[in-house]
Amino acid sequence: MTIQEAIEARHSVRAFKEQPLTEEIVKLLEGKIDELNREGGLHIQLILNEPKAFQGTLAKYGKFRGVNNYIVMAGKKSDDLDERVGYYGEQLVLYAQTLGLNTCWVGLSYSKVPGTYVLDEGEKIACYIAIGYGETQGVGHKIKTVEQVSNASDITPSWFKRGVEAALLAPTAVNQQKFSFEYVGMSNNRHQVRAKKGFSMIGYTQMDLGIAKYHFEIGAGKENFDWV
Repeated sequence: MTIQEAIEARHSVRAFKEQPLTEEIVKLLEGKIDELNREGGLHIQLILNEPKAFQGTLAKYGKFRGVNNYIVMAGKKSDDLDERVGYYGEQLVLYAQTLGLNTCWVGLSYSKVPGTYVLDEGEKIACYIAIGYGETQGVGHKIKTVEQVSNASDITPSWFKRGVEAALLAPTAVNQQKFSFEYVGMSNNRHQVRAKKGFSMIGYTQMDLGIAKYHFEIGAGKENFDWV
């Protein structure tokens, strides 16, 4: 499965089988996590065979079941931490999909279990990602149109519309899709694109924007434009 295929196949899954991750899968995930931690300046951690984080009241309210493995998305406190968590975390989510795993971004429906993770000085946890073999492959949700979230038109490059279409398949908190993409034009012989987050009472829009920007890059081709 390619990353583009993973974008189309991935849906949030909250119920998981009692099936442990194989040593090979764990090794691949940990290798990817090391890579993303270096690139993103993060402290992502894979927690295995630990069910307590998803056994509390919040987890039951969030309809989570059978979560024994999860990813702690952490990093040093900064203004752009949430966006980096979204951008690099979604790379891990889609990579996991190519390995035959299922995932779900989790903002609130988990408990922090002491001793299961490490935080260095100045770091904080932004969210968790549940991971494992889903009981199902999840289901799609209604999404906005390209026109609702961008200025794509007959005169914008075709890759720009493909990028927006990929972004619309990105997971966002309660499917809010509070983001937009604008084709700005050319500068120094390079196409320019601007991404913005919208307002939401729910929050998580900065993290959602990071996730959507990675999807956009996959759909549009990162080599075709620069962010402004």
